Amino acid sequence: MTTPGRNEPQTLQDAHLVASARRPKPGSNLTTWLKFHQANARMYREVSDVDRAHHHELRYWVGYEERKVEEVAAQIQKNKSEAI
Repeated sequence: MTTPGRNEPQTLQDAHLVASARRPKPGSNLTTWLKFHQANARMYREVSDVDRAHHHELRYWVGYEERKVEEVAAQIQKNKSEAI
């Protein structure tokens, strides 16, 4: 659970709940999705230092979110190139 007085998730389960709660609506613009995945990668990385029992699973989620960041960033770049 989160530590009293702090809003940061402290466990893998907390992190998943936070990620679910802030997930953008379908159809949101790519910049919104990029920020979502960047924030998730940071959050999972931070929680991996706290929830040592789930460290490796959290590191998986860090990698997953970083791959999504790369995919969305590439799509944003592609859209910019096509607009020119």
